[in-house]
Amino acid sequence: MPTYNGTIASKLPRAGTTIFSVMSKMAAEHKAINLSQGFPDFECPADLVEQVNQAMQAGHNQYAPMPGLMLLRERIAEKTEELYGAKYDPETEITVTAGATQAIYTAIAATIREGDEVIIFEPAYDCYEPAIELNGGKTIYMQLQAPDYSINWDAVKKVVNHHTRMIIINTPHNPTGAVMTAADMEKLDKLTRNTDILILSDEVYEHILFDERRHESAARYPRLADRSFIVSSFGKTYHTTGWKIGYCVAPKNLMAEFRKVHQFLVFACNTPMQYGLAEYLKKKKHYQSLGSFYQKKRDKFVKLLKGSHFALDPCAGTYFQLLRYNNISKEKDTDYAVRLIKEHGVASIPISVFYHKPVFDGVLRFCFAKKDETLERAAEILCKV
Repeated sequence: MPTYNGTIASKLPRAGTTIFSVMSKMAAEHKAINLSQGFPDFECPADLVEQVNQAMQAGHNQYAPMPGLMLLRERIAEKTEELYGAKYDPETEITVTAGATQAIYTAIAATIREGDEVIIFEPAYDCYEPAIELNGGKTIYMQLQAPDYSINWDAVKKVVNHHTRMIIINTPHNPTGAVMTAADMEKLDKLTRNTDILILSDEVYEHILFDERRHESAARYPRLADRSFIVSSFGKTYHTTGWKIGYCVAPKNLMAEFRKVHQFLVFACNTPMQYGLAEYLKKKKHYQSLGSFYQKKRDKFVKLLKGSHFALDPCAGTYFQLLRYNNISKEKDTDYAVRLIKEHGVASIPISVFYHKPVFDGVLRFCFAKKDETLERAAEILCKV
């Protein structure tokens, strides 16, 4: 009788441990300054924590409703209409999720079938492709054009066909810091008009834009909004990445399918944190000053690196800065990033890992969502490299 030998055929044979875990672990081992993984080293608002504590003390410690606490969904609807002029029904068109990654996976799982093609733009955040692959889809890779990492829409048009089911966009863009413009959104609208192509719009850094730029949410464009799952993150906005609370907005017909998957993936998300966020959103609009807050950090980091051997252009959004080290070394970025940790004590993320076939352009990503003293110590080291 055959016996189980303890092995299975992997559904993700090319996937290893995510680069964020790898580099953060290495940073800890070598006591390096961790500018790799995208989380702040400063505290979230104290009064937000107090709101969560009050919710716990009030007994809000059991399951929240599957789509999320209605109070929070109402706050999300109000914010979305105020910022982008788009009305979403809290009852049927907004779902609170266990972070943005879960929302992205859920949208893909709800809509992508065997043989469907999904267009992504590289360098791409690393959760897109595995979700597509696990659900039987085929990833179509379009490369952003360095050094500004813009989209070649003529090239995109050439790969769209009757198998194209979804296009995933990410603005502001992780890992490059690029920001899509109104012209980009209009070209996307034109490209998808009179098709059944869906849009998954990853907008987790929606409030972190610099130099008077405007966030071009898919919600601003009615024809795009009608076909879009729009994903955002409370963790990025409120410096609470460990809470893993995000949300998705979408038209009723799309959200109905989204919730069918959501209910079996996580069912519901952290109840007291939802109460805390709902109360905080009602009293304060912290997100309104987030862009200027992080622009000061970006500008400080850029100024501190002046005179170093790294080449850089200030990012347009997110809290990541790309540094080019071609004047220092010709090593692959994966090798150089490791050496930067071991020999110099600063951790970054090599950009090549965000491509399905590595592109070694000599670029590293550094997170500047850090205390000023952290940035000062890191920049002092980098200027000596």
